[in-house]
Amino acid sequence: MEREQGTTKEPVSTKELYKVGITLGDLNGIGPEVAIKALKDNRILSDFTPVIYGSTKVISHYKKLLDLQDFQYTSCKNATEIHSKKINIIQVWNDEVEIKMGEANVTGGTYAFKSLEAATQDLSEGKIDVLVTSPFSKDAIQKAGFQFPGHTEYLADMAGEKEALMILVSPTLKVALVTTHIPIKDVSAALTKEGIAVKIEKFEQSLKKDFGIVKPRIAVFGLNPHAGENGKLGAEEQEIISPAIQQAKSKGVLAFGPFPADGFFGSDMKNQFDGILAMYHDQGLTAFKALAFDDGVNFTADLPIVRTSPDHGTAFDIAGKNLASEQSMRSAMYLAVEIFKNRKLYKQMTANPLPMSKDERGKKESDRLI
Repeated sequence: MEREQGTTKEPVSTKELYKVGITLGDLNGIGPEVAIKALKDNRILSDFTPVIYGSTKVISHYKKLLDLQDFQYTSCKNATEIHSKKINIIQVWNDEVEIKMGEANVTGGTYAFKSLEAATQDLSEGKIDVLVTSPFSKDAIQKAGFQFPGHTEYLADMAGEKEALMILVSPTLKVALVTTHIPIKDVSAALTKEGIAVKIEKFEQSLKKDFGIVKPRIAVFGLNPHAGENGKLGAEEQEIISPAIQQAKSKGVLAFGPFPADGFFGSDMKNQFDGILAMYHDQGLTAFKALAFDDGVNFTADLPIVRTSPDHGTAFDIAGKNLASEQSMRSAMYLAVEIFKNRKLYKQMTANPLPMSKDERGKKESDRLI
């Protein structure tokens, strides 16, 4: 497409800019800081349209604190006023909020909840394309009336789903979890053959449609030390996890394991698979964050909406000190857009699939036996 300007024709960009909704998280943590820092380079506006849910008063406070006087934005009453090529601030509130850096309190939780509610409402109505959430304090936001363990469970409920799949993503790793925010003493009782098999299948589907991997290979961890040592250190592997893997395999999923978790990330094994399924939160996230803390991203899969977040928390200990890295937040923004595009492409490619030849059908059947 071209436009005329005098006698000279100039190219006009036809690139579609998706609207990325961004919550501020706990105002007393590093959420506002990393959001602003991630957007301070104006070149980002050529890739997507940022929409921050909060207030210009809070943004101005942090702009001054971080000495980012060149940080420019436009204020919007609602999503109908969003401007492309600009950083947009949706005025969710006009209150004078007392910000106490590094302190977990009800005020921080209250406004984190307000920001999240407004953003998810617009997301559900299609007014923004994807959502990137800044971290909040679970204790503070629950005191403000939030009735969920975390973002993942809240978004699943919003989307009308029983649960979602939590995946931690870096350029080289994708780690999903069977159980998420439950006490370690409850993990074993929460594991079932059907539940694990479903998570394996959902993980495979996400790797296909969200990341464009045609035939993903998934490594499944055991629960116990050394994956149970043939029942000597626990029976979950033999009685629950292995049968779940076999059930997934019977449906054509390339799932393998159960593997001991301790040495997996330190070896080349992690590079032989497209995804890793851990049984519980710290089993997967401890190693992931050790390897990919700066650019790791939390992605909520198996929902009709796209939501990502940085892989860190509120970091109250460094809040207000201009020490927080924005890399994970920036990675979360770009990953959200990438997944949104991949889903559109996957939908187009699978809408009218070409019929398989006899040889291809035979190969698919043989794959199930791997």
